[in-house]
Amino acid sequence: MKPSLQLRISQQLALTPQLQQSIKLLQLSTLELSSEIEKMLLENPLLERDDDDNNTDTWGHTSGDASSEKSAEREKTEREEFSGESDSTGSSDSDYQEWSSENAGTGSSGSRDDDDDTDFQEFRAAQTSLSEHLEGQIGLIAFSDRDRDLVRFLIEALDEDGYLTQPLEELMDLIPEEAGVELEELQIALAHLQNLDPAGIGARSPGECLALQLRCQEACPDRDAAITIVTEHLELLAARDFTRLKRLLACSEETLRAAHLRVCALDPHPGARFAALEARYIVPDVIVRKIRGRWGVMLNPDAMPKLRINQLYAGILQQHRGSSASLSSQLQEARWMIKNVQQRFDTILRVSQAIVDRQRQFFDYGDVAMRPLTLREIAEQLELHESTISRVTTQKYMATPRGILELKYFFGSHVATDSGGACSATAIRALIRQLVAAEDRKKPLSDARIAELLGQQGIVVARRTIAKYREALNIPPVSQRKTI
Repeated sequence: MKPSLQLRISQQLALTPQLQQSIKLLQLSTLELSSEIEKMLLENPLLERDDDDNNTDTWGHTSGDASSEKSAEREKTEREEFSGESDSTGSSDSDYQEWSSENAGTGSSGSRDDDDDTDFQEFRAAQTSLSEHLEGQIGLIAFSDRDRDLVRFLIEALDEDGYLTQPLEELMDLIPEEAGVELEELQIALAHLQNLDPAGIGARSPGECLALQLRCQEACPDRDAAITIVTEHLELLAARDFTRLKRLLACSEETLRAAHLRVCALDPHPGARFAALEARYIVPDVIVRKIRGRWGVMLNPDAMPKLRINQLYAGILQQHRGSSASLSSQLQEARWMIKNVQQRFDTILRVSQAIVDRQRQFFDYGDVAMRPLTLREIAEQLELHESTISRVTTQKYMATPRGILELKYFFGSHVATDSGGACSATAIRALIRQLVAAEDRKKPLSDARIAELLGQQGIVVARRTIAKYREALNIPPVSQRKTI
């Protein structure tokens, strides 16, 4: 073939840097967005936080600009739309102020003495580890130095729940031979350890852990029966085979019931209370409230970063226009950042309001009134791409009277009903929870019986679907819910 030149016309989607940044910010959570903004503030001197609420608006416009007046007019319009009333009625602003006053004390800007600059972080309780708690007790007991060292050695071998998971024979291999430690000495040290607080520490199995706690209690017939259960028949108790337990223990039903309650009151993880727990805080992006009979959504001001252009650098750049390409590029990036952050919250607000409009019955009546909803429905309503809705609803939260919920919580699969409608999976799970909570504990409902009861309400659900939803709710099977 002879070489030749050909012209072809085709279309190709190109993501500009601004669009790439917009997509990135949209999929970030509130905490991740804060970190991204902090990084941008360090890298770009033309971008700064707007800490003066009186002189500038949220998006960096000065109060004297025409853009500020436009922003104020836009905020006023949003408030009118949110309250469902026009400005001529005179009720819009009063409703808004009433709502704001109700939440004034919940945020960081609540009433507080200006002279009180106490940092409440100073009053955090010191976290005591399990080893430190046990070490403090060792110093108060008259042990020999050798026994104290062996108990400390065993303390280091405990796991987070306070169990000694390694056999003593394996621990003996870790002790130098020149120490001359015998296995009997290590067993004595283990007995000393198991006498420390909390009860059950140093156990080598769940049964031993529960037995150690029971032996610290006052002797009585049901305690002795409980010790026999946890040491010899713990598997039968887990399977709730009370008939066989009653026969093996040769006790009355009252004694078995009391022993069962005593075992249930024990702590199978005595060391877990000393584990370091790091609290994870969620900052809701939007707030849902009912005003004048209408559920509405408003952006959470604590989640919205206030950004603006640094006027000093912008003025210098304007005076020396064209002298610094680097500063010009950073100015453009700062403007993109402010615009994209604003667009992010505008999109979150639109999607949140659309979700609330579709799920009004949920906010009125709870989970049992949740409607089936898909991402595609919201995308078609707002004329957005389904992937955009997916990004908006991931790791974004709304504060509602029913708790702080992720936006994805309102989406889910559905099950057809006899009437030709559909019931959401969330509503079915709520019904299952209600049925199990009201069941007779001596004769709990099986999955087939729950499916039958739902069928009587017009909701056709297979038994295996009931089992799947029940497991998702952490509800044990019928055999484990049975009591005596």
